[in-house]
Amino acid sequence: MAKLYFYYSAMNAGKTTTLLQSAHNYRERGMRVALLTPRLDHRAGVGRVASRIGLSSDAIAFDRNDDLLGRIRALVDGDGSLHCVLVDEAQFLSQAQVWQLSEVVDALRIPVLCYGLRTDFRGELFEGSRYLLAWADELTEIKTICHTGKKATMTVRVDEQGYAVQDGPQVEIGGNERYVSVSRAEFKRIVRGEGRIEPVQPQLPLV
Repeated sequence: MAKLYFYYSAMNAGKTTTLLQSAHNYRERGMRVALLTPRLDHRAGVGRVASRIGLSSDAIAFDRNDDLLGRIRALVDGDGSLHCVLVDEAQFLSQAQVWQLSEVVDALRIPVLCYGLRTDFRGELFEGSRYLLAWADELTEIKTICHTGKKATMTVRVDEQGYAVQDGPQVEIGGNERYVSVSRAEFKRIVRGEGRIEPVQPQLPLV
């Protein structure tokens, strides 16, 4: 039975890596998949999905006003069966597009796996995430760790000195070093101006 899945997390938790592994698993079994990515996210190039550990794949770029049900239906009509749809950076979906993806599941009976952030740097839900949380059949948190050792559930935007930035547009593509995944308690501390975070955390060697 096809379902709408939402895999959510804070920044740099491995969402795209998980998406690409899922796509590989389908393809390894001879199944056809469609990868979708917002056109506005062009860090790896328009129509390309790439993870921080070096995995990448071509994808179908879409705009905010695109009819995703129509695009998926055209893929099925043109090239035959489609076994799964995977959506990267799903927080950038519009409300209408989340509904369209639910129609891909319910009308076309194709599972849809969405991967994205839950909240922005102010701790507020993105539009796509809001409606995926409301309408998805299954919700899964991809966990990552705050530098304090606690589970990171939020993302803070910092300046070059590591102090919280609370103004500016919700969507700012690129500059990932300005975003740090933190626990809720650490988010509050940094936003209150009670400390700073190194924008780029040092990587320690494996032992």
